[in-house]
Amino acid sequence: MKKEYLLTPGPTPLPPQVSLAMAKPIIHHRTPQFQEILKEASLGLKWAFQTDNDVFIISSSGTGAMEAAVINLLSGGDTALVVQGGKFGERWTEIAKAYGIALEIINVEWGKAVSPEEISKKLKSNPQIKAVFTTLCETSTGVDNDIRAIAAVVKESSAVLVVDAISGLGAVDLKTDAWGVDVVVAGSQKGLMLPPGLGFISLSARAWKLVEASKSSRYYLDLRKAKKALDKNDTPFTSSITLVIALNEALKMMQQDGLENIFKRHRVMADATRAAMQALGLELFAPLAASDGVTAVKVPAGIDGEKLVKTMRDTYGVTIAGGQDELKGKVFRIAHMGFIAEPDIIMGLSCLEKVLTQMGYKFTLGSGLAAAEKVFLK
Repeated sequence: MKKEYLLTPGPTPLPPQVSLAMAKPIIHHRTPQFQEILKEASLGLKWAFQTDNDVFIISSSGTGAMEAAVINLLSGGDTALVVQGGKFGERWTEIAKAYGIALEIINVEWGKAVSPEEISKKLKSNPQIKAVFTTLCETSTGVDNDIRAIAAVVKESSAVLVVDAISGLGAVDLKTDAWGVDVVVAGSQKGLMLPPGLGFISLSARAWKLVEASKSSRYYLDLRKAKKALDKNDTPFTSSITLVIALNEALKMMQQDGLENIFKRHRVMADATRAAMQALGLELFAPLAASDGVTAVKVPAGIDGEKLVKTMRDTYGVTIAGGQDELKGKVFRIAHMGFIAEPDIIMGLSCLEKVLTQMGYKFTLGSGLAAAEKVFLK
């Protein structure tokens, strides 16, 4: 008999309350009963996004919300600036190119955060830039970018700031309105503790002017339709009813905890995970900008990184994430976001130590666990 432990940066484990909410009989989406749930969930999203602006719910993955941002803000031939520091920064580029957007690109070494000064230089050198696309938590590398500092330099230009917070929202602080972030996109399967299937996007009044001016062809992802419907406490197309009900339940749980407590819990789990890696003699992939949502670790020399991840998952039921693209086999990633708690981290570290030992990596057995426990005991 084998229990399963999910320590990946999406999907993340589901709280029992969320699973039970999805087991309820389905209701119709064009009814007062569902509209009441939708209204409550919409208010909860504003709380989670830390914004007074509308947050639109899209039946899609987070990538759908990213695409909605591009096609609603810009027209073919417009110029945008993209920060590429990992696989998901590159996704902004791929989407923008698909719609004929002219691009300025900042290539950041994987494992490092973008310099706000570099963004400022690009904006000053090209006043035609209408939007800056960047990432809060670059899941592929475990890096957090300094969105507060980036927002400060973007505000000095005429461009809007668009942030992919898919892997950061609910795990890392993002003060949307207070920092002046114009557009935030997110997804359901990370810090919000839901299955995949919902995308979210909030827009400032400044960003909404670009939506109204955009000449891009759009239909399902047309945010003008979404706003018209949301003003009537509705959705423009068939809602993902069960997921919205689950979203409402998850947001209630989060509100009971409070954002500060949520961020503190993530920080402690991240500190414990990184202390364990150091005790095991392992090297962090992003030591200077490590995210509180996920930790990326370099696979030690002589160890097969893909086999490490596969053995933990298939033999022991502990699923962590491997590296993506150029990092495949070179790093492994342990998530500590959403419905992941201290016992899950301890279990994951225990399994990691066991498999590393079986694969011939030399260290003092239990040293990683002891280092993590010291952090948890503080």
